[in-house]
Amino acid sequence: MKKPSMRPHHAIIGLGVLIALFTALSGVAASIFKFHDDSPITREVFENIPGSIKFAFYLVTSLMLIYGSVLFANRVKNWERGTPDNRSTNKKNAKARFSDFRAGVYMQTLLREPAAGIMHSLMYFPFLILLAVTTTLEINHQLPESLKFLHGDVYRAYTAVGDIAGVLFLIGVVWALARRYGPKRFRPYRIRIKSKPEHAVVLLIFLSIGVTGFGAEAFRIALVESDARTAETWSLIGYPLAKIIDTSDSLTNNVHGWHQFWWISHVLSFIAFLALLPITMLRHMFTSPLNMYLKDRDRPKGAMKPLPDLMETELETFGASVIEDFTWKQLLDTDSCTMCGRCTSVCPAHATGKPLDPREIILKTGEVMAATGDPAVSPPIGVDAEISISANSMFERVTPEEIWACTSCKACDEICPVNIEILDKILDMRRYLSLMESNFPTELGNAYRSMENSGNPWGLSQGSRTEWIDDLEGVEVIDGGEPLESEFLYWVGCAGSFDDKNKKVSRAMAQLLTMAKVSFSILGPSEMCTGDPARRSGNEYIFQMLAAQNIETLNSMGVKKIITQCPHCFNTLGNEYPQLGGHYEVVHHSQLLEWLIDQGKLDMTDAELNERLVYHDSCYLGRHNDVYQAPRKVVASIGGLEVVEAERQGTKGMCCGAGGGRMWMEEDTGKNINVERSQELLATGADRIATACPFCFVMIDDGVKGEGVEENEVKVGDIAIHLLEALQPKEDKAKSLETTSQGNNENN
Repeated sequence: MKKPSMRPHHAIIGLGVLIALFTALSGVAASIFKFHDDSPITREVFENIPGSIKFAFYLVTSLMLIYGSVLFANRVKNWERGTPDNRSTNKKNAKARFSDFRAGVYMQTLLREPAAGIMHSLMYFPFLILLAVTTTLEINHQLPESLKFLHGDVYRAYTAVGDIAGVLFLIGVVWALARRYGPKRFRPYRIRIKSKPEHAVVLLIFLSIGVTGFGAEAFRIALVESDARTAETWSLIGYPLAKIIDTSDSLTNNVHGWHQFWWISHVLSFIAFLALLPITMLRHMFTSPLNMYLKDRDRPKGAMKPLPDLMETELETFGASVIEDFTWKQLLDTDSCTMCGRCTSVCPAHATGKPLDPREIILKTGEVMAATGDPAVSPPIGVDAEISISANSMFERVTPEEIWACTSCKACDEICPVNIEILDKILDMRRYLSLMESNFPTELGNAYRSMENSGNPWGLSQGSRTEWIDDLEGVEVIDGGEPLESEFLYWVGCAGSFDDKNKKVSRAMAQLLTMAKVSFSILGPSEMCTGDPARRSGNEYIFQMLAAQNIETLNSMGVKKIITQCPHCFNTLGNEYPQLGGHYEVVHHSQLLEWLIDQGKLDMTDAELNERLVYHDSCYLGRHNDVYQAPRKVVASIGGLEVVEAERQGTKGMCCGAGGGRMWMEEDTGKNINVERSQELLATGADRIATACPFCFVMIDDGVKGEGVEENEVKVGDIAIHLLEALQPKEDKAKSLETTSQGNNENN
């Protein structure tokens, strides 16, 4: 297809030229018409400023606007290198788009961390007010005498608003300087490790804008005779400063000169701001709100970007290795980053000494994009002199070790105040490493072979998928070719079928469903791995192979409703199988249990556990699918149980370390993530730890045992296990505890 003649970067230049032309013409109009307001309570624009300086002001400002638009257009031209991504606005998503935009411009996302949010708000909102004050003055300057409005009480209020905004702006700037360059105890780690000279330059220019603005105002007021300053009494800062100036002979002898000095300094500070705007992180004033507006996308939150059918596609490469492999939205992300480091602060891999730093992934992508652009542009933030980029390859700057350290927990995406999609970039690069380079950890290769040959990452026989049932009654196993007559298909999952710990969860869940008289069946040997570990580790080929088999089976059976106990299966079946033609109503077992309890189908009257319990959030249930309350409500319905929260919980929950295929990879760098999380959970003093994910169950249980804490001290288990134990008659509980104790003795 022929590329359209008008590209987005052309529109940016056109807009810049129009604004510059308007600015220049406003200066010409003011010089020609010389409209004047005779009110005694107003301000004379450009008072004490020579005509040559006024001419220079309008000329330089106009040229800087064109300069800025050209440089910004070059950045937009870089985004155009990306592949298509449907982010159009329509009736369906318009409300969400404007809600996301408001959340950004109102600082709601930044205020998740109060200190940073308030500091930015003190700079951002006053800056907008000061910009509006200047614009209002210029508009009033252009109007005929009969239409001028900045006089009398309106002018007094106008001056008060401007001064208040100026003071708040300076407070914010000084706070920012202290937060970045003050004593170490005031500087967050994520800020300390990424402070660059340009941060100081930007903040000092902001400081100069504020200080010179008040200086120019004070000397402008000092030009007026003391007994004729009634128009300026509401200038809360300028008026008192002018009174101080009156007391200094050295200043009053040359007020005109001092006023011109401060006015020119103020204008030069603003010109410097315009010069830095397109080439430094200041650009995020435009790109971040745009990025937030474009947050909504045409796939569910937990779904990966689909790829074409690998059996039929003619594409020569998969995943992302060069800038052109990313979407234009992913490239816009790199210019929207504020370098705040919140993603770094919540990354479990980074926190435990792994090579991954999510912020660096964004910045390094931006560096490669900037260096290989036509023309090349400035990187997102200054880089060390010895760093060079010789080719348009992501792996010039990003190492495979960084990519494989990710647990895909989505904490970085969730906390980002400007909605940058970091995880997508990591997963796209994994696709390239896995599919194109076969560059993946050795142990992951074993899981790949097991999924491909055995239908599950454990590499066990499909025939053993029903061994967990044993003597359990009421569990119907149906063949994949038979029509499903039960209301629900219970998708047990690989962990629930093969892992000894999670077999107990499957048994508990089956007993609870039977107790609640829920009509369900399981597939048994006909159930294959959903392919989540393969897809999250980049092997789209195996994912599509497994998904195609499962979808064919489920569709032939007429399956409509599926229960899962694994959030990874829940996410894949519900959010990703529709990409391949599998459309089902998928419910996680925590949601179903919550509903069964609310409907009285599980009688909680005598359910009791007089202990203290802490719930561990699953990343794929929580951040990927926004299910936070269901598992909490399930355990909270148990009588006598005190439910407490870990330090990191909900949207800020700490990953167990098993997501993104890492369940099948060795963790040989830094501290184990599951140990870090287990220590946090044990610190709550809980007697029980509840999970809602088989991977979390394994990782947390191993972490707790690794701390020397046995099951009779702190019991780790899925919410279904805790719930069933609370519902069991007392004699059954005693028998269950005796069986558990015997099992522990045998293991020892």
